[in-house]
Amino acid sequence: MAYEFTNSKGVKYYLHFKDVNLKGGRIQRIYYFARDIRAGALDAVPDAYKVIETERTGMPILKKK
Repeated sequence: MAYEFTNSKGVKYYLHFKDVNLKGGRIQRIYYFARDIRAGALDAVPDAYKVIETERTGMPILKKK
């Protein structure tokens, strides 16, 4: 089951990841939240990160610990 975060407004978001190719050919993993479960959904927050909510929009984001 995908990791679920409910913000202060009661909206549910699910954590996902995607590997992207950068210009130099390096592959970098990005994390993002979506309102629905898509391909690349994660079951838990990665160890080096924590979830915080933006004050203005209420969107969850990952921040390094």
